[in-house]
Amino acid sequence: MPFARRPLEVRIRDLLANEDRVIGEVAVMLIEGFRQSAPEAFPDLQTAIAEVRESFAADRVTRIAVDDHAEAVGWIGGISHYKGHTWELHPLVVRPDKQRCGIGRALVADFEQRVVERGGRTIFLGTDDEMGQTSLGGANLYPDVWNHVRSIRNLRRHPYEFYQKLGFVIVGVIPDANGFGKPDIFMAKRVGRY
Repeated sequence: MPFARRPLEVRIRDLLANEDRVIGEVAVMLIEGFRQSAPEAFPDLQTAIAEVRESFAADRVTRIAVDDHAEAVGWIGGISHYKGHTWELHPLVVRPDKQRCGIGRALVADFEQRVVERGGRTIFLGTDDEMGQTSLGGANLYPDVWNHVRSIRNLRRHPYEFYQKLGFVIVGVIPDANGFGKPDIFMAKRVGRY
């Protein structure tokens, strides 16, 4: 198991639509951050910049973590669903050289606060397994999908365990979502008071 690095001090703030330099940094982060797990998600800079630009819509949250040099080291986005009761965490990325320093955890905690402030009660996310990183990848999950989910194993640093440590639970799977044996694993968490 890879070691945890020393926590990195960061400041989390809104990403603004007029910050072209920072938008470029975030776009590069997306390409690099998803290269190992979902290389087709952001194949080029244009696609990644378009993803960042979409995060400025009114029904969205877009936050970045910046280091003491004002460089972006992490980004989280969110999309409102179900009249604001539920929010999709999409995406979360930390610059590869700054991973395992607590940045992702800090971004998720900050996002949870933003959701609660907006009246949200549930956060969900999809965490694809396109590269066989879990025991669900490469498998025919039908007809007994839940049996496979109950016995899921992390084979190669798939992020579902990171989200579990933050209180998210697996609430569903779409087998073959990205092609045969490439499922999307759905996770969710209740936030705020109920």
